[in-house]
Amino acid sequence: MRSYRKPVAAALGALFALATAGCSGHGDAGPADSEASASATSPTAGTSYAPYLSATEAAGTDSAGSPTTYNLAFVIADGDDCTPRWNGTHAIGDAKVASRIAKLTRDGARVRVSFGGASGKELAVNCDSASQLATAYGKALDAAGATLADFDVEGDDLSDPASVALRSEAIARLQEERDGLEVSFTLPVMPSGLDEDGLTLLASANDHGVQVSTVNLMTMNYGSSYDGDMGGYALAAAEAAHTQLKKTFATSDATAWRGMALTSMIGVNDVTDETFTLADAAEVRAFAEEKGIAWVSMWSTARDRQCADGSEPAKAATDCSGVAQGAGAFGEAFAG
Repeated sequence: MRSYRKPVAAALGALFALATAGCSGHGDAGPADSEASASATSPTAGTSYAPYLSATEAAGTDSAGSPTTYNLAFVIADGDDCTPRWNGTHAIGDAKVASRIAKLTRDGARVRVSFGGASGKELAVNCDSASQLATAYGKALDAAGATLADFDVEGDDLSDPASVALRSEAIARLQEERDGLEVSFTLPVMPSGLDEDGLTLLASANDHGVQVSTVNLMTMNYGSSYDGDMGGYALAAAEAAHTQLKKTFATSDATAWRGMALTSMIGVNDVTDETFTLADAAEVRAFAEEKGIAWVSMWSTARDRQCADGSEPAKAATDCSGVAQGAGAFGEAFAG
């Protein structure tokens, strides 16, 4: 997904680590239980709404749909060091960010710290050792008071074996140190499913003993040949990924669905002719409820409003959706 960082000039079974860990009991967690405890991961657990939002800048539409969890985007490095920073620009203990998190959580919502994103330096690329990387991740989680960690891995980082392995080792170490830490991986997907790099990353996580609660599919930015129904593409991607996960990880239908989340880029996407509508959001929400998917999300709350001049830009804007809508309408649609 896109970053809030401003440009310089402007194997088997990560999912089955799930099947051995014991249920977390949290509403938007994926399966962390065995097949014998399948009832804990059944569709009746409900589908939560957990949007992505800026960790540093508030938007009037942040709370639309009353999210259960907020995905704080993003923690990355600034330059070539191993120091975690919000957006790569704000110190991890920044008082403004701390105040923002306190406001987001005061009515009972939780925060999930998201590491990575489409821009900037992901910490796994910069840090020299798994212990150093785990410490960096832990500092961000402590600053947010979070027990939920999301790793948004895409672009060159997804195909870099060294950082993939280092990240897996660091997350496993972090989970050993922090009982109950829930981990999600946010990965690009096509209507045909996850690619080889995404599946390799999950295999690496499993090889290192990482317990993964959720695989979050970025149902967006498929390419110029996908200029049709974005809601339909999202459902096709989910179905294809479900087949992959079920086959690769030898799990039940229900557990594979419950180990999935779906994140759409609302309105005008980064790829020409890809526009995700309010009708698409309602379709994705209904599908997620039917299948028992853990949570649905969007990029991002700051974009959940009509552009000021009512225009529909050819390129995605950071602060509006580019489609006709009421403020917060996507959040309401995804919340169901």
